[in-house]
Amino acid sequence: MTSPKRVVVVGAGITGLTAAFSLASQSARSIDITVLDAKDTTGGLIRTSPFAGLDAVDEGADAFLSRVPWATQLANDLGLTGALTSPSASHAWIWHEKMHPIPGDIMLGVPASVRSFGKSQLFSNSGKLRAGLDLVLPRTKNNDCIGDYIRRRFGSQVQERLVDPLVGSIYAADTDNFSIEAVPQISALTSSRSMLLAARKARSQAVTEGPVFSTPLRGIGAMIATLEQRVESLGVQIRTNNSVSNIERVGAAYYVTTQHDRIEADAVILTSPAAHTAKFMTSLNTDVANSLSRWDHADVILVTLAVPRDQWTDALTGSGYLVPKPDQRWVTAVSFGSNKWAHWKNDNNDMILRASLGRDGVEVMHLSDDDVVNLVLADLTLHLGRDIAPRETRITRWVDAFPQYRPHHFVTLAGIEKTLGATSPGVFLAGASYRGIGIPACVQQARNVAQTTAEYLSNLAD
Repeated sequence: MTSPKRVVVVGAGITGLTAAFSLASQSARSIDITVLDAKDTTGGLIRTSPFAGLDAVDEGADAFLSRVPWATQLANDLGLTGALTSPSASHAWIWHEKMHPIPGDIMLGVPASVRSFGKSQLFSNSGKLRAGLDLVLPRTKNNDCIGDYIRRRFGSQVQERLVDPLVGSIYAADTDNFSIEAVPQISALTSSRSMLLAARKARSQAVTEGPVFSTPLRGIGAMIATLEQRVESLGVQIRTNNSVSNIERVGAAYYVTTQHDRIEADAVILTSPAAHTAKFMTSLNTDVANSLSRWDHADVILVTLAVPRDQWTDALTGSGYLVPKPDQRWVTAVSFGSNKWAHWKNDNNDMILRASLGRDGVEVMHLSDDDVVNLVLADLTLHLGRDIAPRETRITRWVDAFPQYRPHHFVTLAGIEKTLGATSPGVFLAGASYRGIGIPACVQQARNVAQTTAEYLSNLAD
């Protein structure tokens, strides 16, 4: 009998756990898998906890995109399909001096219809005329920067009031310093001369059946809890409170050092954030470690509030609103949670709000909890035109939560992976720092890296 191969997965977030699940359940041979995480819990940036009398209110991501298959397939594999729900409110707002409905017929902020865009009061007449030039301008060179490309096609108003708030709300990004290749929906439109015409065609061909977003009724944390149970049932060891300090190669084997252990492995899957990964990569490759250490990450604070209904108004419909960068003081986005999710209704019938602070270039972690709450309430008063006195608040601080994909990110990543393949075969990267931060993107990367790892192990001599 051949001895089982050994794999260490660094990071017990959605990527690491899915990679371990895929490897353990699909591999044709026996593999000993150990998942390590520095924190005392699994889930990484996914966390769901009780709030304001509700059993499960997410502290991070509260849904996944369901019109791409990967997260939906994982939920199915975990037996969660019957427990999924979708938002009950679909439209949202942009706050620019007042609330404006986000125009219809857009692709992540890129106009796909002259009529819909032209009717919006979010833009001045001159801004609309400038945006219309996209239809006649010659092809624009793609320098892999969202802000640069959108400004040259549509002008500053579309960039600042539509594209940047929408993309920025997903990535906590400043799109004037963010790779266009990192946002596939927008990147795909750059192959045509006119972005508007390309967006119109893409919308006409897009899948429109079924919900856009889904989540378990017990929150995204239910996916992590179920995934952890399934992984452990397959014999995978999950070791929390195990911070990796070094990885070195000795002969054909790798040794992963934590404060508790020195674990031998045939392959290593790294799903931890790039800047953290860099700290224990020096022994493997100094150039890779230095490159990863320069990758930027944005901090975000998410404040959850339970607002009494007599302080709310029925006019505030929809799923929430975004604040364009030139209009931002502190709050970048607000989700009307009880509008968005029918099951977020407590005994007091409070409106559950989730307000986000922080993005690339704006530091927030120095603020005290009292400062954070006061700044959020001041911004809510400005945006909503009424004073808010929440019945309950919760502050969640996400440090280094959002990797920033700088222009030419994927060229840099390809170079890193080529170097690792040459000097450290069997060491693989996957996760939010690399090819997408959303849950579906992380699940897709996990599936792919599991397959790559299995193929690598199958080629090793026993």
